[in-house]
Amino acid sequence: MLAGTTRDPQDVVAIVPPNMAPATVEKVAINAVMAGCRPEYLPVVIAALEAVCTDEFNIHGVNATTMGASPVLVVNGPIRHRIGMNMKLGALGTGNRANATIGRAVRLIIRNLGGARPGGVDRSTLSSPMKFTMCFAEWEEGSPWDPLHVERGFAREDSVVTAFAMTSGPVQIVDQESRRPDQIAGTLGLGLEGMFLPKIRRMPVDALLVVCPEHINTLMVDGDYPKDRLRARIQEVTARPLREMVSNDISGAGIPVASAARMTPEMLETPTPKFADGKYIHIVVAGSEAGKFSAAFHGWVTGAMGSTVVSRKIDC
Repeated sequence: MLAGTTRDPQDVVAIVPPNMAPATVEKVAINAVMAGCRPEYLPVVIAALEAVCTDEFNIHGVNATTMGASPVLVVNGPIRHRIGMNMKLGALGTGNRANATIGRAVRLIIRNLGGARPGGVDRSTLSSPMKFTMCFAEWEEGSPWDPLHVERGFAREDSVVTAFAMTSGPVQIVDQESRRPDQIAGTLGLGLEGMFLPKIRRMPVDALLVVCPEHINTLMVDGDYPKDRLRARIQEVTARPLREMVSNDISGAGIPVASAARMTPEMLETPTPKFADGKYIHIVVAGSEAGKFSAAFHGWVTGAMGSTVVSRKIDC
């Protein structure tokens, strides 16, 4: 396994919470072996571990929250092809060794070195299959847009892994009928409206939207449909009056009745979108060329009180 990197086996890759244990290259390699990685995957595992162990990502909080958050890893750049990652049919599922074992290695390191064990620091109410593994590559060649790592400031030729703290997904968004760009964009927005709960609005929370190739074809049927236009359309179709967010007999969630009573009628009629800002909607392309099924991962708390998306260049 150590043949997969030129780094010294005793180099410390990261300090892993909550035990604050030093993860040396050698210890990372041991866990990569247990996960079933090949040596050529090791640089991706190392970069992913560096990303999740930053203060910004806050892996301690990700592990400890009862919401059941877990890292979701997206790989971009030439290394996708070099190590044979899946970005097409079944990209979010089984059947690809690199996808499965890179994510698994990171989870094992977090548990074995960091000490984040279920019932201990890991206090997830329900937990999630993502706590086994969740790693996939973006199909950059099938995308009309700049890939994720380029959007995040890296060069197209760089190999990069990006870590998201997600609480659920992939949740499928099904639309086999829409034929116009704004229709399919609207569907993608409505698919995100249920994130956490439809009554919860203006969320400063990250979402990872995985758009399939057939939905991409519909978006582009009349020409270029930029990501920012898609984000704006999502915000548009999910906008609802604040009065619909008030706690009621159907659901006690949302705006407390006492708070709503202090609002003017005009305030209660204010259209409010799902997300606090379109920047929280991260968009990648993956999946089979057949099938009109996109998907979304729902985030955790974003920012200083939670987790920030972190990208790291892969040393390959």
